[in-house]
Amino acid sequence: MSVVFLAVVLLVLIYLSVRERVNRHGDKMMRSADGDKKTPPLAAALTTLVGTAGAIYLAVVMLVEFLKIDVPAKIELLGINLEPLATVSILLAIIQPFVLRVFKK
Repeated sequence: MSVVFLAVVLLVLIYLSVRERVNRHGDKMMRSADGDKKTPPLAAALTTLVGTAGAIYLAVVMLVEFLKIDVPAKIELLGINLEPLATVSILLAIIQPFVLRVFKK
């Protein structure tokens, strides 16, 4: 039951993050500079989310390797084995648009 709860919470957070990204960029994602149609906002927002998470992951991995920090290979959260650096990266990517909104105001 706790795994289902965790999955639902994660999906809700991803939905809210993607919605915030779509609202933030709106029509800018639909049209390029020359007026041609581009990627739909939802697809662009999901791509941005995954790209941001990947960039954060690479930066964190390089930082951990450079500083020689011992990080466990797996952590268990509600019965699910997760890689800690990937988990931190996706969570930071999910909250990133909300943090930007706070700093833009």
